[in-house]
Order: sequence, then structure tokens, then C-alpha cells
Amino acid sequence: MKVLRAARVFDGTDAKSGTEICIDAGKIVPGPAPEGAEVIELPGATLLPGLVDVHVHLAFDASPDPVAALAARDAADAFAAMCAAGRRAVQGGVTTVRDLGDSGYLGLGVRDAARTDPTLPHVVASGVPVTTPGGHCHFLGEGVRGVAELRAAVRERHARGVDVIKVMASGGRMTPGSRWELAQYTREELIALVDEAHGLGLPVAAHAHGTQSIVDAVAAGVDSLEHASFMTADDVDTIPDGLLDEIVARGIVVSLTLGFRAGAATPPPPEMLALLPKLVANARRMAEAGVPIVVGTDAGIAPMKPHDVVRDAPAHLAQLGLDPAQCLRAVTARAAAAIGLGDRKGRLLPGYDADILAVDGDPLTDPAALHRIRAVYVGGVAVAPASSARISEYR
Repeated sequence: MKVLRAARVFDGTDAKSGTEICIDAGKIVPGPAPEGAEVIELPGATLLPGLVDVHVHLAFDASPDPVAALAARDAADAFAAMCAAGRRAVQGGVTTVRDLGDSGYLGLGVRDAARTDPTLPHVVASGVPVTTPGGHCHFLGEGVRGVAELRAAVRERHARGVDVIKVMASGGRMTPGSRWELAQYTREELIALVDEAHGLGLPVAAHAHGTQSIVDAVAAGVDSLEHASFMTADDVDTIPDGLLDEIVARGIVVSLTLGFRAGAATPPPPEMLALLPKLVANARRMAEAGVPIVVGTDAGIAPMKPHDVVRDAPAHLAQLGLDPAQCLRAVTARAAAAIGLGDRKGRLLPGYDADILAVDGDPLTDPAALHRIRAVYVGGVAVAPASSARISEYR
């Protein structure tokens, strides 16, 4: 058994008065620890759950052209690069990710490797996304159309062992010839896909930028909306009346694409920065309406989106009117629950996996504290050095 002792603890929902976390066999256990247990003291630090990013692409390497970089790799090299991306995430405090689109179902291999390799994050994997022929991210796999083909695509992914179905309900910016404001599937097609997935016990995450694709995905009963940006060809739409009430009533989670690394070699495009006030205004409306909001950064798609970029998101969430604790919940407890792991990830409670991030300072008063990493533990194993830690015996 080991004990982490720090100045503060944020347990995934709120600050706690206790400052000790006991770990045994990879799990958090009730204290106090027995005499002689190893004590790791992190003076001045805050302990919080390992961060959860609900939308990443481990197959993309956060280079200026990640699609070309992926295309230049064979399967073995692509798998190695995905593992390297996962390790970058862990070293940055991100211990759980949901990979929503890979090539060749390699994400399932990373998921399986992580079960015995604590340097990798826990991975929830979608495999190859469902898209139309020539549609958004078609280069990751073959496109499908029509109710019969969509049902067959879901069954194939289920047979391969995916954890979630990712469907491109709209086009997307990073695919030449694709228009993000246009729906790629009809409502009837999405209803069939969701029905097939839910019948097999699989949740559905829908990439949806344009208003029609969002409306249809909600009507189809998807489990999460990715992006939900309400984009037009060159502007941002207002949210249709009643839609947010329907999202809340259906319990659909909205995964906002927040978090970008300031100072990256390739900053956000100027046209996107110009639309940012309207995107923030729509997101604020979602928060005020009670929509469950989490963060899916799209890590990997650009230099400003490294695989540990979710650390940057709480500062952006604050612009929506969320208080500091709500911002942290969106990348810990609420995010874990959104991807079906709320009973073992995202909290520092007895029985939960000992995935723990220690940072210098208090992230509830200083979001930048998330960048001052003192230690990272995955399943109770230290995978990033614990700087300035003192180790002793429990007495």
C-alpha cells in the first residue's frame, strides 16, 4: 500500500478536507493506511483525478498535416505513433481518452495494450468512423450509405469489439471537398444507425457541425453530440427554439471542442477566431439551459491540439459562466460518466482506479496550476516523476 499526501484534494466533484489518498492494488482504498505503508508527500500540491478527454484522435500526430503524416505510415508505424500520442497524454495528466476515429481499428490495439502498460491511458475506442463515400474522414475507411449499409457497418464494428460508434452526421473542415454545414445522413438513416447500435449495447457519438445534422442526431437519440457548433458556410447559426430542452430531456451529452495550446506553431485560423464570440455565446446558452457539457478537444488534429491539450480547457470553460469546480468536473467526473466510466474513473473515492494527477498549486483558484505537474499515477503506478516528493513510512 502507498499513500499520497498533499496540501489539497479535489475529488472530481468538490474540494475535500482530507489530504491523503490511499492506494492498494491499483485502486483507491479507505484510509488510514497501516503502519509501514509507503508515504509520498507532495507539499503544496493538489491531488485530483487523472483528466478525461472524451474526443481525441490518437492516429493524428498534432503536426501541421496529420492526415498526410498518417497516410505515410504503415500499420506498425501508425500503431507506434498512436502509443506515443497516448504516452504524451499521460505525461500531461490525461489518464483516460475516448478515441473517436482511427485507421484500421488500431485504436483497439492501443486500448488492449493499455491494460498491461501503465504508461498508456485507458482508451475507449470507436475504431473507424462511420461516414459517407467521399465524406468527412473517408480516408480512414470506406464510406457507407443507406439504412441497410449503416446497420451492417454497426454490426461489423460490434463484431470487432469497439466500445462506441462514431458517426459523421455532418461534413468537416479537415476533409477536402467536405462541407461542415451540410448533413451527410438523413434523419431516417441516423435513426437506423442508433437503433442498431443501441440494440447491440453500443452508445453513439455523432460528429455534428451544421444545424440540420445536430437536429437530426438529437431526434435519432444519439448519446453524445461532438462539436455541436451550429456552423453555416461562413457564420454561426442561432440555436433553434426548443432544441436545448430536447437535448436535456433526452440526456444527450454535448462534447464541446474546447482547449487549444497557446503559442503553438500553427495557431487557430483567423476565420475561426472571428467566429469564436458566437460559438461561445451558443455554448453559454447550452450551459444555462442545463445541457450536460464535457470537453472533447479533438486532440491530434493540429499543432495547437497536442494530446495533453485538455489541460487548457478549464480556462476556456470559465468563459461559459461555469465556476472553477464545474470546469474541473467537466474534465474529470462528468467526462468519465459521459463515456460510461463513471463508476471507476474521474473520482478520487474508494473503489475507483488510482488514476491521479498531482499539480503544484490550486487549480480551483488558478487554472494554470494544471500545467505545473508534480506527478501522474495510472492504476497506482507513477508514470511521471514526482518532483520535490518526500518518501517515508506511514506512522
